[in-house]
Amino acid sequence: MSSQVRVLNISHVRPVETDGVSPPRQGEHKLSFMDLLQISKTIQRLFFFDGPDLPPFPLVVSALRSSLAATLAVFLPLAGELAFRPGSGDVVIDFSPAAVSRSPGVKFVEAEFAGGADAMRRLARDDEHDAEAFARLVPELEARRLPAPVLAVQATRPAGGGGAVAVGVSIGHAVADGHAVWQFLSAWSTASREGPGSLAAPGFVRPTFDRAGIRHPKSAELVRTVLSRVAPALPLLRSASSKPEIMQQSRRTFLLRADEIRSLKQHILEQSGAGSRGEPPKPPSTYVAVSSLAWASITRATPAMLDANDAHLMVSADCRSRLRPPLGDGFFGTCVKACYARAGAGDLRGGAGVARAAAAIQRAIRAYLEEPEGGPLSDAEGWVAAYGAVPKERLVTVGSSNRFAAYETDFGWGAPSRVELVSLFAARMVTLLGARDGGVQVSVALDGATMDAFAANFAVPAVRTAAAGAVSVAR
Repeated sequence: MSSQVRVLNISHVRPVETDGVSPPRQGEHKLSFMDLLQISKTIQRLFFFDGPDLPPFPLVVSALRSSLAATLAVFLPLAGELAFRPGSGDVVIDFSPAAVSRSPGVKFVEAEFAGGADAMRRLARDDEHDAEAFARLVPELEARRLPAPVLAVQATRPAGGGGAVAVGVSIGHAVADGHAVWQFLSAWSTASREGPGSLAAPGFVRPTFDRAGIRHPKSAELVRTVLSRVAPALPLLRSASSKPEIMQQSRRTFLLRADEIRSLKQHILEQSGAGSRGEPPKPPSTYVAVSSLAWASITRATPAMLDANDAHLMVSADCRSRLRPPLGDGFFGTCVKACYARAGAGDLRGGAGVARAAAAIQRAIRAYLEEPEGGPLSDAEGWVAAYGAVPKERLVTVGSSNRFAAYETDFGWGAPSRVELVSLFAARMVTLLGARDGGVQVSVALDGATMDAFAANFAVPAVRTAAAGAVSVAR
């Protein structure tokens, strides 16, 4: 299948204020050490839309552009730029009047997919990703040298029309983590669907951009340390997103239904209870349960782990509500902490492997988030070293969250038929998204041979019913 994409037009969108919607005060915010850990990365999200309610492509573009202009007035830093201040050594989000006025606006790419409507629908339907095609359907974010933009958008139609469209969004990870990205996407799609007045409606959570709430006694020193590791040649940046060797990984998407997730949690509780002494096991969250199944399945499928003593999993935990005082859901920035779980590789491959994985993840969350004296940021001086100490050949990374309601991103023509993360940051990566009807979408990147073995292993284990003791297979 051809993945050729032809650019039709490149324009720019500037913020436009809406009556009754007050924009944030213009200025700049210094990036925190948590932001700077992600400074070389870009989050690229891809949405496929299809169906009878999809308007003609020119109307899609018009709706996206006008609603984006209104949303940018509220999320004003996205209309600014990342800039380096040599005098202080700081990197800032500059959305001052001068920065916004000299910027042409957010790049908006209109493109055409040569494969046609049927080929675009196959892209949205196939479990196995066409990584090359996906990469061409999201815009490049020109962020190799500061000052640099932080947002770009692309809308792509199929050649010959046919009622399908792909919308790609690229956001600098230093400006926004997953929570913030979906906060923006929710506001933008609502403004497109309901009008810009929705940005002032009761219940709308206004974004806040000040990083002052991310506190550490040695914040300035941490900023210098992080920059020396991830961006030692400022104002030049080195790209850490979607390296060629990572983009060559096989990528596939799986769906766990709500009933399968309930069965998975029941299995974990049964297996945990059978091996526990004293206090009853803690029920796993959906995130922990699905991550555990993925981790155990990858361990069973990876040849390099057959003779390994241990296996490692990294999850990124949102710290907004755990800081004192809490930042709140409106905080727009990066506020995630890496938590590292460790378990015996043989334990994960065994019959109780998923339960062992869940216990290890729960222990890691307690150790990294709940137990540090002084709060989850108190050990920040050791974060870079902690990541460096993990053997990468035995590391699985879990990103995104089942709490992100990706399939509620309705711009006015219905829910997307497919949502994926295009950018990858690790060779063995699992990303979760909330799916329809309480399910969870699990997207996995592995080498080709391991992927086939993983797919054969990725199934919800059988559970016993309480009434009869019979085995019921959830999948």
